[in-house]
Amino acid sequence: MNTFAASVTSTGEAVQFWVLGTVAVVGALCTILMKRAVHSALCLAGTMIILAVFYLANGAYFLGVVQIIVYTGAIMMLFLFVVMLVGVTAADSLKETLKGQRWLAVACGLGFGILLIAGIGNASLRNFNGLAAANSAHGGNVEGLAALIFTRYVFAFEITGALLITAAVGAMVLTHRERTERAMTQRELSEQRVREGKHLPPLPAPGVYARHNAVDIAGLLPDGTTSELTVSRTLRERGQIRDVSTEALNDLKALEQRSEERLGRDRSPDDRDEHDRDEHDRGERDRDERDRDGQEANR
Repeated sequence: MNTFAASVTSTGEAVQFWVLGTVAVVGALCTILMKRAVHSALCLAGTMIILAVFYLANGAYFLGVVQIIVYTGAIMMLFLFVVMLVGVTAADSLKETLKGQRWLAVACGLGFGILLIAGIGNASLRNFNGLAAANSAHGGNVEGLAALIFTRYVFAFEITGALLITAAVGAMVLTHRERTERAMTQRELSEQRVREGKHLPPLPAPGVYARHNAVDIAGLLPDGTTSELTVSRTLRERGQIRDVSTEALNDLKALEQRSEERLGRDRSPDDRDEHDRDEHDRGERDRDERDRDGQEANR
């Protein structure tokens, strides 16, 4: 049988089978052995694409297109997006929700492998007709599948459809949560916040006097202290907030000093003398006012 199969297989088909078959087996093994769920899903998607190529190469055009559009493009991509959004890590995969599920999975895999090997070993294939005769008998691959599904296997097809609909309805029933109380309106929610005394206006924005807009930098109050309302509570509990209050104050003082020095350099000598006289007069007035206040306090 091997000699006959080798004689009817062309070189291109043999190269395609061994190259893509090796890649498919490696992808299947990576699906099981990868630590991250996202990488396992990507490897499984690659294996499904290679199976679609095998279907197309053997003339099963409908199965090849369905394999890519339905299984790889819809189901696997949806599973991949869900895994990426939920954020399943390697630590989560080590937690067993059911006791002994790993040993049960290993036993099921070994049993399926034994059945598969036994079925292939007992198969007797003498003539390899391919799909060319079947496709030409009904006018095409899609027409031949439709003739078989809706005539010879119509009962099995209807039973399978009923099982899938039942599974979909069961999933919706299990995930649906019945509301036991009336949903609160926006007005009721706002009134509840007022009664509870929560922070009603919008929270202040992060940053230090608009010189930083990072979410991990707390804003400063007028007295120089940081405001805890300007940063997320999650970042505060994680300890990921950068305390720049002292740094910001030092920068502000340095900026004021540089401004004073620049303004002093820009003044003319007459303006400087006038500025000094004004400062002297202001100091004299302040001293006289303090003296008068002290005399009135003594009286």
